Amino acid sequence: MVWKKTMMRARATAVLTAAVLTAAACGYSGGGKQGTDVTLVAYTGQASDYQVNFNPYTSNIGGIGTIFEPLFFFNVLRAEPPQPRLGTAYSWNADGTQLSITLRDGVKWSDGEAFTAQDVLFTLDMLTKHKEANGVGYSGTATASDDTHIVIKFGEPSFVTAPNILGRIYIVPEHKWKAIANPAADPISAPVGTGPFTLAEFKPQAFTYAANPNYWDGAPAVKKVRFLALSGNQSGQQALQAGQLDWQTGPVPDIKNIEKNYPGYRASTVPLNQIVLDTCSNTALGCTGPQTDPAVRKAIYHALNRTQINTLAFENTSSEISPGFALLNRDDAVLSPQLQARTAPMQPDVAKAQQQLETAGYVKGADGIYAKNGKPLSLTALVVTGWSDYITTLSTVTQQLKQAGIKLTVQQLSWNEWTQQRQNGKFQLILDSLNQGPAPDPYYLYSYFFATSTTAKVGTRAAQNWSRFSDPEVDRALAGLTRTDPKDTAARQPYYDTIQTRIEQTMPYIPVLTQGTITEYHASKFTGWPTQDDLYAVPAVWQAPDNAEVMKRLRPTGN
Repeated sequence: MVWKKTMMRARATAVLTAAVLTAAACGYSGGGKQGTDVTLVAYTGQASDYQVNFNPYTSNIGGIGTIFEPLFFFNVLRAEPPQPRLGTAYSWNADGTQLSITLRDGVKWSDGEAFTAQDVLFTLDMLTKHKEANGVGYSGTATASDDTHIVIKFGEPSFVTAPNILGRIYIVPEHKWKAIANPAADPISAPVGTGPFTLAEFKPQAFTYAANPNYWDGAPAVKKVRFLALSGNQSGQQALQAGQLDWQTGPVPDIKNIEKNYPGYRASTVPLNQIVLDTCSNTALGCTGPQTDPAVRKAIYHALNRTQINTLAFENTSSEISPGFALLNRDDAVLSPQLQARTAPMQPDVAKAQQQLETAGYVKGADGIYAKNGKPLSLTALVVTGWSDYITTLSTVTQQLKQAGIKLTVQQLSWNEWTQQRQNGKFQLILDSLNQGPAPDPYYLYSYFFATSTTAKVGTRAAQNWSRFSDPEVDRALAGLTRTDPKDTAARQPYYDTIQTRIEQTMPYIPVLTQGTITEYHASKFTGWPTQDDLYAVPAVWQAPDNAEVMKRLRPTGN
């Protein structure tokens, strides 16, 4: 991130002022004992006005975990038993074809209706009927014997699907959702859920959750949570410095000295999401442009100076990334020895990048830019307005690629526009990050972003495979992992080898860095934050459903 003072837009200033006034109205003066009605003020990086949508099966602004709950909560940071939520117990039969689930009794929807097994059956059936909403690839057949017991049957062993089904399917109320025509697209403005919070107020500049007084596990100690829309990372930093923001995930200057620079605040850095350049890679599904050529993707891969990017954009808080997308350290046991490189090079190899291009028929022009068939090698990369660390990354990458003979143009979009382009495949390159699945296992990331079943033709909304990548070998390996008991590590490894080597060979997502996800939090105002000593959930404010787990644990320091 480029650390210089800039004038904020008038709207951002107004919103920040409103945040200051709101926080003051809640009775917080920066220290000492405070009332129990204090509001937690959070910022996710939203750099444009919110558009109301709390549908957990579309690109939403919230509601996952907070309003709509899963059956269990899985901690992706460490191997431990999942925590019961709407479910209380589950078990597989011997061959992994039948999953039995016991549901929590006595739960109420926030409108007072009873939660039953029928709501779970409705949700699962909805995903079966609406492929675009089925980002977890659910393929079972569910039945209920009574209001608290369901059985899901599969046509083949499906052990590995449990964390997705139990942890990433968010149960919706049949009595409200049965009238929704397209649950994969229709926005939800008045959500009804079972979760610890309800929607209290929505405005384009901010929305507010209120603690659910009838929550099955007791109302949270934090009674209100307000999410702001500002102008980007710099305005978030200013709000933090003013003591009027309690929780944000994003860069701030001199992060190592946060307690000195931001009294009352602390920070945590968790290596989690993997920064990539999404490429619309598959011509068979409608992708067009130079990035559809694997040689171009590999040239970009070798041209990147990742050390420089880490220094300029991330204050050296990011780290190496594997071209096979196993998460380094956490997934070292399954990192394939067949990869050409265990990690992406931190230093550029311009000669190798140019060799990739020249072997593929590109010729360098007098202007230093390569061309093929008379067409210059020119690409456009999309980024969200206000994401200063990502903007700095692309500004740096532009200069690095120019040295290799590739012209890159950066286009900033609102988050809503960026999301729509990504979903529909209307892009060449997008600076993005690949999120981990519901459990500490790379299978889930592979099934989300590399499976044919989770992509779609350009112009049609993809579930998660934005690159439009489709590879029969990868699909077969994913099917093999689905059938294999996760405890049988020897049987699983050949499938991991296939997936990782094919990803490295084709490179539909160009690996940049493993992002050190930096979260700043107001430790003097609230207790119960996840720390390095107790990472009970991912601390990032935008990570769902983990953020709901954090909100439930927090307590105002005056309590």
